[in-house]
Amino acid sequence: MNKKRTVTIVDIAEAAAVSIATVSNVLNRRNVPMADETIRKVEKAAEELGYRRNAVAANLSRRKSNELGLIVPGFIGYYGRLAEEMERTAHQQRYHLSVFSAGGFDSEVEKRHLDALLQRRVDGLFCHGLAMSPDTTRKIVGEGTPLVLFNGWNWPQDIAVGAVNLDFAGGCVEMVKHLYDQGCRSLFYLSSGRAHAVNEQRVIGFKKGLIELAAPVISEVIELGLHDVQSIVSMTQEISGGLGPIGILAFDDLVALRFMSAVMEQGYHVPKDYKIAGINNDSVSSSCYPQLTTLDIPYNQQARLMIDLMLRQLGEPIDAGDIDVESGSLQPKPDEHELKIPLTLIPRMSTSQ
Repeated sequence: MNKKRTVTIVDIAEAAAVSIATVSNVLNRRNVPMADETIRKVEKAAEELGYRRNAVAANLSRRKSNELGLIVPGFIGYYGRLAEEMERTAHQQRYHLSVFSAGGFDSEVEKRHLDALLQRRVDGLFCHGLAMSPDTTRKIVGEGTPLVLFNGWNWPQDIAVGAVNLDFAGGCVEMVKHLYDQGCRSLFYLSSGRAHAVNEQRVIGFKKGLIELAAPVISEVIELGLHDVQSIVSMTQEISGGLGPIGILAFDDLVALRFMSAVMEQGYHVPKDYKIAGINNDSVSSSCYPQLTTLDIPYNQQARLMIDLMLRQLGEPIDAGDIDVESGSLQPKPDEHELKIPLTLIPRMSTSQ
């Protein structure tokens, strides 16, 4: 019985009618100028011929895996949507992205992720500020793997090459002013302890926004874990003296919707008696009634900035020229450690008549 001959890049080059060098560039995901049609021809020929690339040998010879790692606290909501954007953006740059969940801050899961990342020799790592501890992450960095943080505030600067953070504080400042402009003279922030660093940025923005108002207002930060939403409605009525409309900024859209339901159950009206705003612009915020005012997160922009920052560190070519943050693809300057991405306020019926 004849042994099946191994398919080589020479075979692929002949089938695709391109040069051997072009096949090598495509299969090794080298970031060189190539037409999309050429790439498709090579990939199609490789698939039809049954070509199997020896990735381990290639990585050892090039000391590069073209694989990136992403660690998030979980896969729901923001984390899942950003992971999808990151995977799409990495693919466009001819990198594969492996995504790991922190597993609810389980130390054993964290250790397994660490071992897997070290064994797979990822070229670079992206880590959410809540996904792994600085000490564990430092072990990966100690192996020579560049790290880009996202939503990682107050981390030691020697761990990461940079941080790409959503400007929750700035967004909350803007939302406080919006509620004030809509006539609210008592403002409350519904705080969550489940994501401390992220919540802290919201509190900072809420308090800063209060300071910048034209006139003082009644205000308070209310911890959700200490009270149920029904009792919070009564608390806000008592603290505000029953004078409406009462302005509410919630930790996220889901908290805002829970509170809005409690408000309506007690016979109050939105936005007449309460003006309510959330954060994240989840899909439910535009499909509920009344539609929820919220802060939109630019997932594509954050993913692009993170990938660009990593490519710069890996010595890969990236788009030339400085690009403004507002345009969606800023190139970080070499001396910058943190890039802040502004959020967009989306006013809807929950805060305006």
